[in-house]
Amino acid sequence: MKPNRLRELLAKGQTPLGHMVQEFGTRGIAKLTENAGVDFVLIDMEHSGLDLGAVADLVAWFKATHVAPIVRVPATEYHLIARVMDTGALGIMAPNVRTPEQAQKVIDAMRYKPEGNRGLGLGSAHNDYIPPTPHEYMYEANRNNLFLCQIESTTALDNLDAIAALPGVDVLWVGHSDLSQSMGIVGEFEHPDFIAALKKVAEAAKRHGKAAGIQPGSVKQAREWMALGYNVISYAVDHAIYRAGLKVAIEELRSE
Repeated sequence: MKPNRLRELLAKGQTPLGHMVQEFGTRGIAKLTENAGVDFVLIDMEHSGLDLGAVADLVAWFKATHVAPIVRVPATEYHLIARVMDTGALGIMAPNVRTPEQAQKVIDAMRYKPEGNRGLGLGSAHNDYIPPTPHEYMYEANRNNLFLCQIESTTALDNLDAIAALPGVDVLWVGHSDLSQSMGIVGEFEHPDFIAALKKVAEAAKRHGKAAGIQPGSVKQAREWMALGYNVISYAVDHAIYRAGLKVAIEELRSE
């Protein structure tokens, strides 16, 4: 089983650094991100055109690297989660989790008994097509995988402690745009109420022995949010990095 670098670094008290793959689901992105020093990627099915086949290809390519592939599913339904896990993904990011009951549904779909109710389809992609010893594999898979639970609403903030207390929740992840929208201050990431919400999530994560994750769009923003207690950082989304880098170069060329 491919080790989960994100989990390993957290266990050492380090801050894993990642990146979101949303547009560039190419065969080269795995080695490209590895060579850039990325620890994990978030493969996004919620806001992209990536389907299950594309995700399966990406996960296979990431097996040739140390980078841990985590998949953000479009919703918290069993068939979306279990099939992604069977591609060999090392974790699930679930969007807009509002209640502990909804979080438990994700845990049940991604983890084997006795921690969940994930169905057994052994010997395929997630086992490198080698039939494993069932009990040993189920135990190790439950230890290796991660659940990144997205906090994106005021309802989730109200239920924060109940969500964070669940044994199968590993990371409380703030979806900053959606959370600010739910709070009625969309995009106002410097607003005192938004900063207070960020602190509330980070404090809940620490109180319950969980990690706190977020995706800043700049190094400055990353520094500010890390100072609040966020210790899993996904730096930007692929097309934003490409657009920004290309824009700078084009503007410099035009000035010539």
